[in-house]
Amino acid sequence: MSRVFHRSARSNLPIAAKGDGICIIDAAGKRYIDASGGAAVSCLGHSDPDVIRAIKDQVDQIAFAHTSFFSSQPAEELAELLVDAAPEKLNMVYFVSGGSEAVEAALLMARQYFVERGETKRSHFIARRLSYHGNTLAALSVGANAYRRAAVEPMLMPVTHIAPCYPYRELQGDEGEEEYGVRVANELEAEIVRMGAENICAFVAETIGGATAGVLVPVPGYFKRIREICDKHGILLILDEVMCGMGRTGTTFAFEQEGIAPDMVTMAKGLGGGYQPIGAVMINEEIFAAIRDGSGAFRHSHTYMGHPTACAAALAVQSAVQDRNLLENVRVQGDNLQQALNERLGNQPYLGDIRGRGLFWGVEIVADRASKRSFDPGLKLHDVIKRHALDRGMICYPGGGTVDGIEGNHVLIAPPFIATKDDITEIASRLGDAVEGAISEVQR
Repeated sequence: MSRVFHRSARSNLPIAAKGDGICIIDAAGKRYIDASGGAAVSCLGHSDPDVIRAIKDQVDQIAFAHTSFFSSQPAEELAELLVDAAPEKLNMVYFVSGGSEAVEAALLMARQYFVERGETKRSHFIARRLSYHGNTLAALSVGANAYRRAAVEPMLMPVTHIAPCYPYRELQGDEGEEEYGVRVANELEAEIVRMGAENICAFVAETIGGATAGVLVPVPGYFKRIREICDKHGILLILDEVMCGMGRTGTTFAFEQEGIAPDMVTMAKGLGGGYQPIGAVMINEEIFAAIRDGSGAFRHSHTYMGHPTACAAALAVQSAVQDRNLLENVRVQGDNLQQALNERLGNQPYLGDIRGRGLFWGVEIVADRASKRSFDPGLKLHDVIKRHALDRGMICYPGGGTVDGIEGNHVLIAPPFIATKDDITEIASRLGDAVEGAISEVQR
């Protein structure tokens, strides 16, 4: 009996014994194609020699130094790399150990920014339904993942949730995509007016929705309208790119493709590629200056923030992405993945929607294609798909509650940036087999 308290208390998990490129090999020798990069984490696969060497070299020098007393060369160099890749005003980086910590820090930083400016009434946040921002209490509060929130709902802070940008389900009649985007973005302004801008800190959104609803891609113009609304009312825009950022969509930051820049952006998974736990918040110069010239310190910290070994790993990962021109491969293989998914799944009666960018794709599964009706949630189709995929030697990231937190099923696909066209073809094939096998099982 395992003494590890796993995610599921009923788990009987195989032991991951070795990484080999885009594959994980278990203790019994079975190979699994990591078609989702775990949870869109493993952008370089599982055995990159340059990253492994960088970690070993850093440990040989110094593994850890507390940030109350020291900075480190890897942290300084990683911050420079990120700032060089970002829009001009995003010029300061706050390092943490993961995505939830990054979002939590961004929320606290937004509040402190307004306190430093004397706008102490600003304490409320607006976010979106069908979002996920992490598992700490403030992050869970701005997120709207019904499953994760359910048990702790009374402990969460009040947050207003407006509609997501979800054209497959919510675009109406003859409405064009841009018209729909403006309409749904305008829900933000209506809520700001209702509550009073003087009470609101920030609007929080995933640039591209992640695991809760299965890769929700914004329609053209949506985020430009969001940016306009935030600027008009003096509200900060916090974009969560923990899952969709760091090259996953074909550019370093997903928001680059929206033609806007946030006031803060959070990142984690692809930042370190899974080689070490790391996350970060990038902020604009105005927010940093308010804290520097006010109280002089951000009133929030963690023991392992700016961890030298984690920063060395992330620096090696991001250097590899740049030096090997892997973002080009993300774009090329992303086109191949879209085509392969459409060829394998596009004509199937259970296919609702295929959506994504770069190497970040979601497949929404429905019981009836014409009506978009979902499978009975009691069937837990997403869990059955996961099991069928593992049986076929593939890791994917299925989820339930896609439509409203209860109904709906999707599968998230996010392979490593090093994937080849042959890898992509095999992923689409195994995914199709897993979905068909799972549907056949639940319909018996």
